[in-house]
Amino acid sequence: MSFKVINEEFICEWCDEKNPPSKGTCRNHCRKCLCSKHVDEKFPGDRKSNCFGKLVAIDAQTHSKHEIVIIHECEKCGKKISNKKSEDDNLDEILRIMRNVAEGL
Repeated sequence: MSFKVINEEFICEWCDEKNPPSKGTCRNHCRKCLCSKHVDEKFPGDRKSNCFGKLVAIDAQTHSKHEIVIIHECEKCGKKISNKKSEDDNLDEILRIMRNVAEGL
């Protein structure tokens, strides 16, 4: 099994933001608070995790092709997952996270 495309609208469980499907990539985190839910195990879209913990954005890094990648960590099991930034993600929140990491907070 490999990457499975799932790009559907959802309401964030943590901030109630309505998230439309993403343009250009799969939406897998909230565009406002950047949180996600731990539902995938080995591959994006596999929906094989039994954890269902809250994935919190802990870092954001510039990656290949100048894309921003958001690093999430599950509050329940500690798994870390990388996700591409969506075009309508909250840039202020991404910059806040990057600043906190740079300052060691």
